[in-house]
Amino acid sequence: MIQKHQSRGRKIVIPLLLTVTILSSCVTIWALFFRQTDPVLAPDYAPVSEEKHAQAIPDDSADADAAQPGSGSVRLTYSDQVSVDLSNRSAELLFANPGKSNQDMVLQVVIQGTVILQSGRIEPGKQVTELDLSDSAAALLQAGGYEGSFMIYYYHPDSGEKAMVSTEVPITVMVTH
Repeated sequence: MIQKHQSRGRKIVIPLLLTVTILSSCVTIWALFFRQTDPVLAPDYAPVSEEKHAQAIPDDSADADAAQPGSGSVRLTYSDQVSVDLSNRSAELLFANPGKSNQDMVLQVVIQGTVILQSGRIEPGKQVTELDLSDSAAALLQAGGYEGSFMIYYYHPDSGEKAMVSTEVPITVMVTH
């Protein structure tokens, strides 16, 4: 009788283990190949090259604020409206790092936790009015309005090291085809 009970248990355990193995394999394949992840992370060190769309801020002749050694001083000028055109994979915006700042900056536009674009290094006295979308952003977005945010990261101009603080600014993103 004990042997009969053991063989019945084996008949249940083997299909159960087989089912668990198949489910685990399916989850692993999904996690490796099909799960969406954030495509862009903020670098720990500022990009070596300056943002290609950066231009001098007109009539900005201010010098950087004197800051105590080991500290930074930043000023921001921006519009909280961003227009994205999916047909040419670009965004129109206004973001400036005025000459009074003594930190370089990297700007990200984030929608629903996903980075849709990231600038290169923006030096003091420079602004951007256009940035390129990330490769995956065009596939993720549809025409319409989105609530998003600017994520602004600060970097020491000499060492390129990222500051301990960053800034998040709420924005509205309008997407068109």
